[in-house]
Amino acid sequence: MEAHEVPALDPQPRDSEGHGYIDFLRSDKLSVGLAIWPREAIDHQKPHREDEVYYVISGRGTIRVAGDDRPVKPGSLVFVAAGVAHNFHDIEEDLRVLVFWAPPHTT
Repeated sequence: MEAHEVPALDPQPRDSEGHGYIDFLRSDKLSVGLAIWPREAIDHQKPHREDEVYYVISGRGTIRVAGDDRPVKPGSLVFVAAGVAHNFHDIEEDLRVLVFWAPPHTT
């Protein structure tokens, strides 16, 4: 068994805008990480080679996926297919987001 207390995880290092990410669980077919985007941060991510599922733990903002916007808040779950452009924007409250990757995320 592998278990984690998500509230205790602290994504480091953080970039100049305060965005942080930490991978904390990995298997042959899946990885899970925790990302944070501070209020008013700019999300500069590029499309990934992996499918992703975002689960918003806390905060509020908007996610743009392939040009479509959707507000996100605690409890929001968003699927982003591999290769699809996406980013968070209009971040009103610091976002803490679980990120599920399949296959596992590569840097």
